Amino acid sequence: MRIDIITVLPGLLEGPMQHSIVKRARDRGLVEICIHDLRDFSQDKHRRVDDYSFGGDAGMVMRIEPIDRAISHLTAQRSYDEIIYTSPDGRKFNQQEANKLALAENLVILCGHYKGIDQRARDHLITCEYSIGDFVMTGGELAAAVITDAVVRILPGAISDETSALTDSFQDGLLAPPVYTRPAQYKGWSVPEVLLSGHAAKIEAWKHAQSLERTRRLRPDLLNDREK
Repeated sequence: MRIDIITVLPGLLEGPMQHSIVKRARDRGLVEICIHDLRDFSQDKHRRVDDYSFGGDAGMVMRIEPIDRAISHLTAQRSYDEIIYTSPDGRKFNQQEANKLALAENLVILCGHYKGIDQRARDHLITCEYSIGDFVMTGGELAAAVITDAVVRILPGAISDETSALTDSFQDGLLAPPVYTRPAQYKGWSVPEVLLSGHAAKIEAWKHAQSLERTRRLRPDLLNDREK
């Protein structure tokens, strides 16, 4: 897989891409992540990529020309499954969306900034818009890092124990059950006996019941989505 990220703040993305699972996946050749400075595609002598909005609204808007040149530069070299824009009003990014993107070969992520991008870029260049939550951040760089991490970690070979990713929260529409490790007794706090029983069927039944209970208590909206 290849992921190209277009941003006005490349330094903000370099750190998250150089650690943990994402770094290991890159080192193993499972994913190629390329960060592009949108200012490199500006023809303004000051490398500006924003301007005032028509209509007199407050705030600056990312101009269509550098965005078009950046995306055209990439699409001239290869085809892309999706050209993604990170936006507060995009489709909610969740585990199911991450699973779908993990099947792609090439992705572009355009990081929003300022008051957003010229609508014409959204109408004619972007194929998919994602929001990571109902809040506004300074820019889309951290959202792009979140999307990248969620996608890369489920690529085959990214995690040594691939069954670990398959049992993460949200993979089956439920929160994960509670987890425990050694020691079995600590300050009088005990690990549930069923987990020490070695009885696989009982353990799985307990985990499923716990997942349902935790989801019902903490995220009932997930159960509603599951039933649709």
